[in-house]
Amino acid sequence: MAEKKQIPLRLSEKLYNAIAAWAEDDFRSVNGQIEYLLTECVKQRKKNGKYVSDEIDAPLDIELGDTRAKKDADPDEK
Repeated sequence: MAEKKQIPLRLSEKLYNAIAAWAEDDFRSVNGQIEYLLTECVKQRKKNGKYVSDEIDAPLDIELGDTRAKKDADPDEK
């Protein structure tokens, strides 16, 4: 297996928590989840010459609240 390059990465606490929750849902480590997401993005770029979004550099406009509360909520409750 090829040797992996180690790089420092700084994330906001909210982004880290969102990725950590997603990683747990997918049974991956946080590092594994970040590597998976980056790999998928590179595959998409190679496939069609574009990133996942045409506005990849636009500021992220999402609410990174407690993702677990939404996931664990009763689906019948609205």
